[in-house]
Amino acid sequence: MATLVGTLAVAYLAIVVLAFAFQDWLLFQPSSRLVATPDRAGMDYQTVHLDTEDGETLHGWWIPARGGAESARGTMLFFHGNAGNISGRLESVQQFHYLGLNVLIFDYRGYGQSSGSPSEDGLYRDADAAWRYVTEKRGVESSEIVLFGRSMGGGPATWLATRTDPRAVILESAFTNVPDVAAHHYSFLPVRYLARMQFDNLSRVGDLGAPLLVIHSRDDRIVPFDHGRQLYEAAAEPKHFLDIRGGHNDGFLVSSDRYLQAIDGFLRDYL
Repeated sequence: MATLVGTLAVAYLAIVVLAFAFQDWLLFQPSSRLVATPDRAGMDYQTVHLDTEDGETLHGWWIPARGGAESARGTMLFFHGNAGNISGRLESVQQFHYLGLNVLIFDYRGYGQSSGSPSEDGLYRDADAAWRYVTEKRGVESSEIVLFGRSMGGGPATWLATRTDPRAVILESAFTNVPDVAAHHYSFLPVRYLARMQFDNLSRVGDLGAPLLVIHSRDDRIVPFDHGRQLYEAAAEPKHFLDIRGGHNDGFLVSSDRYLQAIDGFLRDYL
């Protein structure tokens, strides 16, 4: 019995060590292969390169609104989730294009054709580079900018929103913080003590100076619905919550009619 207990203890300790050592790999799952470009989805675009303050070069696409950039109702900075790259987000970009927005979507460091390796601090620098590109090189006023963060992208979106003055913020399928979502999936491990990364959206949403729309699906099995509700409850007014259906990665398509109507109304109220 003592031998069995010792073996199990060693095995558990090994799992804990592996979880600590490979947590970056568990969170960041980039792909370098671009599977499509916006023109294949019927959208004009320009390839852009964003320079970060620590010397990385980020690859992205500037996609003007259907009537041209000058006719747009606003400009969206799109912060995508933890897997793949920007080429897997064209269906989502197409929806915002349909709603009359210019969209800047870019890959974080280590994703797609961007240089470097991802990290929490690195993604914050990437968010800063995107903001500087839109406001300085494109000349877009902050009062015309909407920050959109999906899933992990909520981290850089809320970080940026507390340091700048966007017109509005949209968080979709976002978690409260990394330790909370890790504890949901790995309850048998002491993940709250192991987590090096935070992406602490919950501590930031109360400090947003912009109207907030939180979108979350009750069917989400990756980031539980309760995370969205907690973010909404912690935020200051004006705030709105949209309850959709569908999985973590396809709710915006499964609930497309309701989704688009709600975002269109939100933009109409605040842009």
